[in-house]
Amino acid sequence: MKRTTVMLVDDHAVVRTGFRLLLQATDDLRVVAEAGSGEEAIERYVEFLPDAVVMDLAMTGMGGIEATRRILGRHPGARILVLSAHADVSHPRRALNAGALGYLSKRSAPEEMVEAVRIVAAGRGYIDASLAQMMALPERAGEQNPTGKLSAREFDIFLHLARGASVNSIAETLHLSPSTVGTHLYNIKQKLAVSNQAELALIAVRHGLIDT
Repeated sequence: MKRTTVMLVDDHAVVRTGFRLLLQATDDLRVVAEAGSGEEAIERYVEFLPDAVVMDLAMTGMGGIEATRRILGRHPGARILVLSAHADVSHPRRALNAGALGYLSKRSAPEEMVEAVRIVAAGRGYIDASLAQMMALPERAGEQNPTGKLSAREFDIFLHLARGASVNSIAETLHLSPSTVGTHLYNIKQKLAVSNQAELALIAVRHGLIDT
């Protein structure tokens, strides 16, 4: 029986090891590649062309949403499951808008992750039941978490800023001009009603978007 090939993308090696052991304990899934960043994921995807990619949302450097967008820009048939510790409904919406086929919380049961990988590898969409229910209801998540007001690009830049990255380093990482990043920074501050980078970091910490 041909096994489904999987690439794991997470900037924590211990997390990747846990996922690899989980998936390879099955008869039909095989981890063929791992990446510790969005940049590495783009390179390794071309090398291995896996049937499915398990992509962490929030990583240092290029985030999971930007990496998803770039992989799909070059390989429209890529099947990507975004994995995140965040239960806010704005995040799965961003991931799905970027082209991901599925979104799963890291808090989900191990057997649910295995099933989600199988479904996404088969080209079908998957989102865990609790998040799907939240997304279907008239929700107020955008009010509870102000980052819901940001576009996908603004959210990527927001995460970099919250981690203390400079405008120039963000521009280099995301292949944008410093002036473009500066414009996004201005818009982010306006939307979140903050005046400096420290306040952006506080919002990110408060909503569990970066580690303290």
